[in-house]
Amino acid sequence: MRVHFVAVAGTGMGALAGLFLEAGHEVSGSDAAFDPPMGPALASWGVRCLTGFDPAHLSPPPDLVVIGNVCRRDNPEARAAIDGGLAYTDMAHALGERILPGRSPLVVAGTHGKTTTSAMCAYLLERAGREPGFLIGGLPKDFPASYRLGRARRVLVGPSEARRGPPFVVEGDEYDTAFFEKTPKCWHYRPEVAILTSIEHDHVDIYPTEASYLDAFRGFVARVPASGLIVAAAADPRVRALVAGVEAEVATFALDGDDTGQVPPDYLAAIAVRDAQGTTFDLFAGGSACGRFALRVPGEHNVRNAVAAIVAAVHGFGVSFEAARAALPGFSGVRRRQDLLGAPGGVSVYDDFAHHPTAVDETLRALASKHRGARLCAVFEPRSATACRAMHQEAYARAFGAAARVIVAPRGRATVDGDALDLARLVDDLRAGGVDATSPGDLDGVVGEVAAWAREGDVVALLSNGAFGGVPARVVAALEGRG
Repeated sequence: MRVHFVAVAGTGMGALAGLFLEAGHEVSGSDAAFDPPMGPALASWGVRCLTGFDPAHLSPPPDLVVIGNVCRRDNPEARAAIDGGLAYTDMAHALGERILPGRSPLVVAGTHGKTTTSAMCAYLLERAGREPGFLIGGLPKDFPASYRLGRARRVLVGPSEARRGPPFVVEGDEYDTAFFEKTPKCWHYRPEVAILTSIEHDHVDIYPTEASYLDAFRGFVARVPASGLIVAAAADPRVRALVAGVEAEVATFALDGDDTGQVPPDYLAAIAVRDAQGTTFDLFAGGSACGRFALRVPGEHNVRNAVAAIVAAVHGFGVSFEAARAALPGFSGVRRRQDLLGAPGGVSVYDDFAHHPTAVDETLRALASKHRGARLCAVFEPRSATACRAMHQEAYARAFGAAARVIVAPRGRATVDGDALDLARLVDDLRAGGVDATSPGDLDGVVGEVAAWAREGDVVALLSNGAFGGVPARVVAALEGRG
């Protein structure tokens, strides 16, 4: 079958194109640009890459057109496919209907931690010999690509004698599927095992109220069958409320000291040691000790991600605690999640996707725990629809507490519907809280501020959910150029 992807160079669409290639299809794709890392990766995989959106890319007509959710309804190529009567679909339906049948989807959903938790699940299942397939919305460091088809033969696994197919890990994004299909993508992934990491109002461009955002996750958990399993964060009151009364089995998890309301967690982790090598924690199931686990990627939030992944692998797919404990220390993480770009002039420079205030806070605290005693500079680009609005104005003023220096870049979104995040006010509030903060007027100023401030032994965290105008590479070059 010939399959064409419109807007193929996003992480999710690109990974899906790779899955179709691995399944034996002829694949082409178009996009406005094919920038690294996805652009070169697509070409190396064998995707025929076509620059721009042009109806001519549909000649001769492909058997199926997959239209990305970044496309607007006036996209000329998408429009030509639809109006020309070609078979078309969106990413979520293409995955759910063409790839997932015969497999047992493990779908990771939630506001925070989806990419890292998905990568952890795939890694633990792989190391345990389960040969998982996966589609991850980032580039995991332990696999050559962000996708793999895996096996499709159903097998009998686990002590519960539950019949599941071979595992397929999916990062279950709650964003909508396409301009012609306005339901959450995670609804279409046929979850047999689900992880719900957290719920905190996000994506305000499509979920204007918290109630509408909660509905996306309510619909997700309702789609887990009675024979399925939901791994749920007991410390999140919204998660607790959503999984109460569902037909599927629920396994809750938490860290020692968490407020879990009236819900005693089924799995509890107690952190033992935090140091530059990572974190060790003791895991308990129903009060029984399951051993001490070691995690190389830093941060309390990553311990939560790891516990969720362990529970899904053990409880959902019959992996032993011993196998999970042996595998976890080898997990390397995901690109753009506390991703060390280098240490030019003795300055450790990290690139991270964090943009929501909760993620910013967790990321900075994790880096501070890894580099104890070091000065930490946070460079933040408000770019997402949520980050550019004033809804988290006060939360951002609290999110940078672990940093000694904060540089707030110009908003990465040209226009904002509604009240915009006030950058000058954010800087003033940070200063009032004792944080040295500034907001240069352009990205040249951002790079210059970092180069002027940083000295040997410091840590720089570059925080953006986009390309950040090349700032990460420019900062590294500027620090290297100081001699």
